[in-house]
Amino acid sequence: MPRDNVIIIGAGIGGLCAAAQLAGAGVAVTVVERMASAGGKLRTVNCAGVAVDAGPTVFTARWIFEALFESLGERLEDHVGLIASDRLARHAWGDGSRLDLWVDPARSRDAIGTFAGAGEARGFDGFRAEAARIWNALEHRYMEAPVTSPAGLALRFGMGGIGEMFSINPFQTLAKALEKHFRDPRLLQLYGRYATYCGASPYQATATLMLIAHLEARGVWLIDGGMHKVAQAIAGLAARRGATFRYGADVTEIRVAGGRAAGVVLAGGEVLPAGDVLANCDASALADGRFGAAAARAVSGVKPADRSLSALVTMMTAEAEGFDLDRHNVFFSNDYPLEFQQIFKQRRLPSAPSVYVCAQDRGAGTRAAGPERFQLIVNAPPTGDGRAPTPGEIAACQTATFAALDRCGLTLRPRAMVPVDPAMFEALFPSTGGALYGRASHGWRASFRRPGSRSGLPGLWLAGGSAHPGAGVPMAALSGRLASAAILSARASTRTFHPMATAGGTLMQKATTAASA
Repeated sequence: MPRDNVIIIGAGIGGLCAAAQLAGAGVAVTVVERMASAGGKLRTVNCAGVAVDAGPTVFTARWIFEALFESLGERLEDHVGLIASDRLARHAWGDGSRLDLWVDPARSRDAIGTFAGAGEARGFDGFRAEAARIWNALEHRYMEAPVTSPAGLALRFGMGGIGEMFSINPFQTLAKALEKHFRDPRLLQLYGRYATYCGASPYQATATLMLIAHLEARGVWLIDGGMHKVAQAIAGLAARRGATFRYGADVTEIRVAGGRAAGVVLAGGEVLPAGDVLANCDASALADGRFGAAAARAVSGVKPADRSLSALVTMMTAEAEGFDLDRHNVFFSNDYPLEFQQIFKQRRLPSAPSVYVCAQDRGAGTRAAGPERFQLIVNAPPTGDGRAPTPGEIAACQTATFAALDRCGLTLRPRAMVPVDPAMFEALFPSTGGALYGRASHGWRASFRRPGSRSGLPGLWLAGGSAHPGAGVPMAALSGRLASAAILSARASTRTFHPMATAGGTLMQKATTAASA
């Protein structure tokens, strides 16, 4: 194995994007993954012989993935079946009210007006404008750029842009900021849910998270075959550029020589030397010493109190009756503040949960005959490595989950079920407690506390949802591209390697493949 190679620990989306970019630049890359296939959280589980997607279900920011493939001379659509969805999601409450939101903002505005009145439709206009302003202010200065401090971000805005910087509303909570735009409690609940997209409570998360609404408004796609196909496509892209993948290989130590990361040791004792090591795992796994003392000193972990949401996720095949489901459906609880108080303050499963239902065989006018594939998600505390929910508590939450669906008119008759709780997520992603999004985005400082691509140990780099720029499939992809650019830039600066691609700075020009909403 060449000494100027890069070893990537973990074949999650960040590691896969980095592998493709580095291999495309002529670097020898080996991806070491302890699971049996690529994808990390983009995975499936077997429900009585049926593969059901068990991870992220929404595909957005298509331009990020198009840019990756185009940079290597290929097209995303040649490897992934993409179906544009006109509907963002279907929402329901126990009082019988329902609201569909659409990619077309005019259609959403009309739907909100019919649902809650003309004043709330006007409120949607203001909310949409603020979400777009926040997104446009941060897309290139923060998300596509290397990690920085608050002062560094201010420098990116410049003296003339300080007003724009503060307009991203970092000091107000999302729940409070929404009150400027909406009065209807159902809309406050619906748009507050954007905090959960990165594992936070709307009552503690910064209002900056409004930008997620603008991201969705730029397009949502369904993936033919399921979201795990995205990971498979990027792994294939990396392999075609020469990257090597080793599955079922568990890294137990990051080796250090000459004061820098110099390779990894596998569980069986095999040593793989490397010029650089990229850890595509939760930063807390490094900080907890799971990869050795030197790596632990190089990274700060997340305290249990600062962790993001975990979840009680149930994959199933079932017969569905009553409620007319779309691909993405949200059934809201009657007491949203209590739900998050129980999760984040009391560290317990919610007694009356909101429920996300992904009907994986629906959307774009399709519906499977017979039993369908479903993923149900209930937010949960990240206590999988401590006082995890007991079997009795999980059973009670499942009962409450089905009762919530029943109140909204949906009856599911399961054929096969596979539940995953916070303790199981901790086993899959160690040192997280089952937290699925790294650090919770609570307070304006939280985003600046995520580690960047460069660790405190030379030659050890970071990518993934716990690193900058944050959680979610698009942000994890950007973290991998930022890490690969940083590695190439460091090698170029020491003249040990001549990169074939430009590194550093922002990752891409402003996308022209998707219209701003």
